[in-house]
Amino acid sequence: MKKIVTLFVITLISINLTSCGYNTMQAYEEEVFAAWGDVEAAYQRRMDLIPNLVATVKAYAAHEKDTLTAVIEARSKVGSFQVTKEVLNDPASFQKFQAAQGSLSSALSRLMVIVEKYPDLKANQNFTDLQNQLEGTENRINVARVRYNQAVQKFNTSIRSFPNSLTNSMFLHLERKEPFKAQEEAAKAPKVDFQ
Repeated sequence: MKKIVTLFVITLISINLTSCGYNTMQAYEEEVFAAWGDVEAAYQRRMDLIPNLVATVKAYAAHEKDTLTAVIEARSKVGSFQVTKEVLNDPASFQKFQAAQGSLSSALSRLMVIVEKYPDLKANQNFTDLQNQLEGTENRINVARVRYNQAVQKFNTSIRSFPNSLTNSMFLHLERKEPFKAQEEAAKAPKVDFQ
């Protein structure tokens, strides 16, 4: 009888451990980190393209120095921001990172408006290729952000759902991750002026 009770207790404990979500929550957190790596890779691609884009535009639009300087400064600011996995757990650092990326996107948008003033530049194959590369990169960044947000939602839900929430509070102590949010100025339509 004692063996049966012991076997029953062991079976009950193993069933509880398999449904406690311990491994699942860690797997979901790893998905968040992998998705974040994709976001970083897309941002790095943009950082690598910007010097070529600026150099090409600079050759045609030497007197548009302020806008070119804004792009270079925004890129420098983004490049100096150290992004680690700890940023994902720190909402303030995460918001600073988003703000830096937003200012770079804004500077690039202003640069593209200036390009409209230079028909020869728009016709230049090198510039067109760079512009297409940059546009594709911006799309990749958006896709990476969406996938990151999906991974964050899945992870955050897993650590808050029962019985995972008990396992997390007793053993893992994992914290919610911050999703990407739109910048405040994103709610306003951009003003395009070709004059």
